Amino acid sequence: MIIRTLILTLCISITACCTSKKSTTDANMDSTEKSEIMMTDAKMMEAGFKQGVIVASNIEGDCPFTIKIDGDQPYFLDPINLDDMYKKDGMKIWFTFNGLRMMNRCEKANPVNVNEIQVRK
Repeated sequence: MIIRTLILTLCISITACCTSKKSTTDANMDSTEKSEIMMTDAKMMEAGFKQGVIVASNIEGDCPFTIKIDGDQPYFLDPINLDDMYKKDGMKIWFTFNGLRMMNRCEKANPVNVNEIQVRK
């Protein structure tokens, strides 16, 4: 009877040790991934890229796809040359652009020409 109790206690201890080690490894990977993302963010901003989120709209008279720029005052841009690959609502992107001197196609967004674009993680 004592041997069974001892073996059961040993098995529980080994299982508990393995589980906590895995959690520690996962936590380290999460912090490593976060630091890599922060380094990537800094490099992209240094290279002149802006962070944006693609916003789709089905409202009549509204732009079908806009890019939302977050900040103190969030604003929208109307990309006139957005590739079909990036026309997904909620997609996070890095991009560079030039403003266009043309009439707005919708009220909430200013028209822009996208120079470079990449999916953001």
